Amino acid sequence: MELTLREIANALGTDLQSDKLITRISTDSRDIDENTLFFAIKGERFDAHDFARQVSNSGAAALVCHRKVDVSCPVIYVDDTKKALLKLASYYRNKFKDLILIGLTGSVGKTTTKEMTACVMAQKYRTLKTEGNFNNEIGMPKTLLRLDESCECAVIEMGMSEFGEISALTNAAQPSGAIISNIGVSHIENLGSRDGIFKAKMEILEGLKKGGPLVLNGDDDKLSTVENPDFNVIFFGIKNKKCNVRAVNINENGLETDFTVVCGNEKQNVTLPTVGIHNVYNALAAISIGISFGVSLEKAADGLKSYAPSGMRQRIKKIGNITFIEDCYNASPDSQRAALNSLCTVAKGRKIAVLGDMLELGSYTESAHRAVGEYAAKKQIDMLYTFGESSKYTADSAKSAGLENVFEFTEKESLANALIAELKDGDTVIFKASRGMKLEEVFEIIYEKKYS
Repeated sequence: MELTLREIANALGTDLQSDKLITRISTDSRDIDENTLFFAIKGERFDAHDFARQVSNSGAAALVCHRKVDVSCPVIYVDDTKKALLKLASYYRNKFKDLILIGLTGSVGKTTTKEMTACVMAQKYRTLKTEGNFNNEIGMPKTLLRLDESCECAVIEMGMSEFGEISALTNAAQPSGAIISNIGVSHIENLGSRDGIFKAKMEILEGLKKGGPLVLNGDDDKLSTVENPDFNVIFFGIKNKKCNVRAVNINENGLETDFTVVCGNEKQNVTLPTVGIHNVYNALAAISIGISFGVSLEKAADGLKSYAPSGMRQRIKKIGNITFIEDCYNASPDSQRAALNSLCTVAKGRKIAVLGDMLELGSYTESAHRAVGEYAAKKQIDMLYTFGESSKYTADSAKSAGLENVFEFTEKESLANALIAELKDGDTVIFKASRGMKLEEVFEIIYEKKYS
């Protein structure tokens, strides 16, 4: 990014007579240099305006603030710094008229779909993607502001927890094409029902270019009903034979998944370096948007071979003769079931599941956790360890459904010690919980005590 302070101020609806060149944007007071424009964001736990003087003294070129600060460097004053950051990102994105920008959202698997989509698009275009899960009103603008003249495509993840959030993101990003991967129950506490979640996800259409591809999961009961003549609606799926892009002959083989993708009269064999039917759906979404922008099925398949899980998303680690599946980024009823399916696919010996609380389910909390417990029993998991208050429902239902080896914990050290005492050669153990539970601390204790 290269913008003068004068141009930035004008973009934000104010005036600052300075031709100082800005090459970096930061919202972290510890990440400052002389070419940095610092946005003072007020969060739930802190207000960055309180660090304004520290930022100025660290050599920042200027600050963007929405309350008066006493600093020595220039300040651009706005009504709301969060909205200003998004506004600047939108202004900057509009400089790239020929850019293919793919916006994607969904209840489960957004980041995996983003990673796979970037793998596919990179087969034909120089592609920028959202780093990690920077998918909110602060993270997404930072991605847009990383654009430069070398970028031909950008894959932008859009998250939300309330109505109106995706609306703001998509209007800023103005996608050329969009993906909605599924409608689950994540954030149902705030949105009331799956119909509410569906409505919130569909906000992505507000910024979508007319006539652009709208890629939807045709096996999803909500998304499969969508009809919109303003866009090129493309359905992907496995079960629904009316889908434009389908996967057939699916075979989960060790740590890989093979399937054949069918699009019209074309067929292509695909190998994913990961397991789970949910990942086949993610790959189908990526393939669908890819072919919409001229990536051949063969090239899309080549791109998917390079996919690697990011963060703590189904990361498989083998230590000695024990296999650990680290999947602690987030959790919902759908992703918990998918995790149990993956465990059964990967495991050669005992199947051990460590499941923590699923958050933000509101009145669905008890029923959702109980359903997961019943599913664990149905999948004949050898041992189930639960962590957290809500996961007691998971444990209770698993026991009621006939699962014998069920153990409940509310303290991580005790849980880790119990696993250390139990684990044997040939075991496969999966860890799955909502991000707020920080379940990774359990396997970190195990690695330190057992293997360091």
